[in-house]
Amino acid sequence: MKYNIENDHSKNALPGEPVSGLLANLNLLQVHQHDAVLHLRINRPTKRNALSDELIMQLHTAFLNLPTSVRAVVLTGAGEHFCAGLDLSELVERNSVAAVQHSRMWHAAFDAIQYGRAPVIAVMQGAVVGGGLELAAACHIRVADPSTYFGLPEGQRGLFVGGGGSVRIPRLIGTSRMTDMMLTGRVFSAADAERFGAVNYLVEAGEGLAKGAQLAASISKNAEMTSFAVMHALPRIVEQSPSEGLFTESLMAAIAANTPEAQDRLKDFLNGKAAKVVKS
Repeated sequence: MKYNIENDHSKNALPGEPVSGLLANLNLLQVHQHDAVLHLRINRPTKRNALSDELIMQLHTAFLNLPTSVRAVVLTGAGEHFCAGLDLSELVERNSVAAVQHSRMWHAAFDAIQYGRAPVIAVMQGAVVGGGLELAAACHIRVADPSTYFGLPEGQRGLFVGGGGSVRIPRLIGTSRMTDMMLTGRVFSAADAERFGAVNYLVEAGEGLAKGAQLAASISKNAEMTSFAVMHALPRIVEQSPSEGLFTESLMAAIAANTPEAQDRLKDFLNGKAAKVVKS
């Protein structure tokens, strides 16, 4: 079912109403809310949404302070590009301690996305490069259109990823492909990225926001504990030994199944009030 944006004459307009309070004061972000879905747009189009220190801190602030009513987030970039990575105009010489602290600032911001309160869908177009790919990898679902392309130019610039890319990106596309990207500067298309596992949904040009909003609206209806388990328990289980993972799974399954929300949903299914799984 296609997601409809009421009173919207532009596929690029953010659904819902602008938020108030702390999130409204983040000048590098546009933040709207539609029902239980928060739409958050990086707003540095003249810089191809490059990640400055201030923008990283604003992203961190936003995800630490999501409204309690939010059950899913759509993250987009204004203009023609999702995010072109580190703002190189801010790149300065740092000693080793300062460089580590700078990287850890990025880690904290992106951890707040991956291990936050609500699942995050990245809707991508144009450049998803360097830190932009690290940002996208911290999200839970990624949507791209044919304009999207992916690169890790750090290798050609004498740098190394510092925003969590060495941990998250190989888990999406494999170590060999990330090695290729960094050593040779190879750029992947949206079709490549879908085939390799970095993109979950490849849509037609201009349809990314509608698809992201549709997915978020569906996710927002999930049981809150189930979304929490998928976001927080699943990635940790994957890193555990099989025996530890199975034990963690048992604990999480017991907790999720015994919430009042889960019990109500099971009763609805048994009473024929919930839809069965069918082939789409």
